[in-house]
Amino acid sequence: MHDDPVLTNPELYHVEMENERVRVLEYRDRPGDKTTPHDHPDSVMVTLSAFRRRLSDGTNSTDMAFEPGLTRWLAAQRHVGENIGDSETHVIFVELKEPKPASREPAAPPPLGPTEV
Repeated sequence: MHDDPVLTNPELYHVEMENERVRVLEYRDRPGDKTTPHDHPDSVMVTLSAFRRRLSDGTNSTDMAFEPGLTRWLAAQRHVGENIGDSETHVIFVELKEPKPASREPAAPPPLGPTEV
């Protein structure tokens, strides 16, 4: 099942551009805003503001802090996000549409939230 964040939270996510290979989303929220459960494909996240966020996948949660100007990898995942700071969140996501290359190794679950690699 795929819950597109543009459909589940249209007040927070906006499609900036899309073609057959990528979709670029802009995300903005305010302190205290919380998303509904949604899915992200493999994506690159670029932070345009400093913010603090809690991500939860229903079993695990993690609190994260970001500075503006960071570029991070977001492995495909389903989560809920909440702005737990005192500043607005402003982020660009570049979602990849191409399938992930097949691996011979069993897949470990991706980390919750963005990572440096």
